This record gives sequence, C-alpha cells and structure tokens, in this order.
Amino acid sequence: MAKFHFSTKRLAISKANATMVAFVAIAAFIAVFSIVACRALLQQRSYQSRVITGKETAKRQLKDNLKSVEALNIAYQEFVGSSTNVLGGNPAGSGDKDGDNAKLVLDALPSDYDFPALASSLEKILTDANFTIESISGTDDEVAQAGTAVGPNPQPIPIPFEIAVSGNYESMQTLLSVLERSIRPIQIQTMTFTGTDTDISVSLTAQTFYQPAKNLNITSEVVK
Repeated sequence: MAKFHFSTKRLAISKANATMVAFVAIAAFIAVFSIVACRALLQQRSYQSRVITGKETAKRQLKDNLKSVEALNIAYQEFVGSSTNVLGGNPAGSGDKDGDNAKLVLDALPSDYDFPALASSLEKILTDANFTIESISGTDDEVAQAGTAVGPNPQPIPIPFEIAVSGNYESMQTLLSVLERSIRPIQIQTMTFTGTDTDISVSLTAQTFYQPAKNLNITSEVVK
C-alpha cells in the first residue's frame, strides 16, 4: 500500500498561503465596505446640507413675511381709519358715498362674478336718478367663472351687461354722469337712442369688472 509523505515545510507554505488569502479577502471586504460606507455618509452629509440650506431659506422668508405683515397691517389700519373715505363720505355712514375704504374697494372691484348683485346696484342707481327702467340684462356666469384659474397676480375680468331706460330729453343728458358716479368702473360700449324729446328710450351695452382674490401659493418643498 502506497504511503504519502508530506514535508513539514510544504505544510507550512500551504498554511501561510491560506492565511494570506484570508487576510486579502478580509482586507478587500473592509476596503469595499469602507468605500460604500464613505459614499453613504457623503450622500447623507450632502442631503443634510441641502435640508439645512432649505430650512435657513424658509426661515429668512418667514421673517421677511412677518415684517411685511406688520407693515401691511399698519398701512391697512391707516387706509380704513381715515376720517373721510376716498369718495369724501363718512366711513361710519350708510349713504351712497359712505363706508370705510376697504368696503368701497371691495364694492368697486369684487372678487366674484356676481351678476345679481350688479343688477341690484344698477337698479338702485337708475331708480334714484328717476329713470324708468325697461330692462337690465346680462349673463349670470358665476358657475363657469368659478373655474377661472387664479394666480399670484390676478387681472380684472369683464362682466358684460345691457340696460334699457326711458325718460325725457333732460334726464337722458344725465345718464352717463349717473353711471360714472357708480362705485364700480363701467365702460360704455354702445348706445342707441329712440323716441321723441319727451319720451326717449336708450339702450346701451357696457361692462364692469371683477377681480379674483389673489392666491398666495403657499407650497411645500421636498428636499431630495
């Protein structure tokens, strides 16, 4: 029976090689782990840096906003607290030219497309001026206008309408000035006169405006 003889030197070399391979494998694992860990730490550091920068930016913006709110509040109180309004009326009164400035501005340029309110306002103006109202017409487009896109800088949107009134020649001469005295801006587009000096009918097309409320666009940002 054959016998195998292994020298002590060969066994020592084999053992040393195995140990070296183990050390190389461990060193390679440690190196790869270190690279991956360093990369993850650098990514985390970069992310935290972006988060901190975003928070600082938001903090500065918030401070600026608080200062703006304070200044706006002071300006608003001065605007509504004046002894006479922009029309020269009494801020605490109930006449046509009375009311504080904030109310007058909202009446002049409301934030909603409200045709019934416009029709009531026109009816009162014309009735107080002793005109005989034949018709006040327009489109009650409030539902469709409710879907109008609103941004940070909304623009006035026209509300078209038509009115027909009658009266004598003298009263018709004051029609335009009566409409001009309305708190709401009115643009006359066409006018048609029919009748005689004692009985004149006037039909006109015109438009006034409303302006949607400003959207502050408060948003949140995800830092990636």
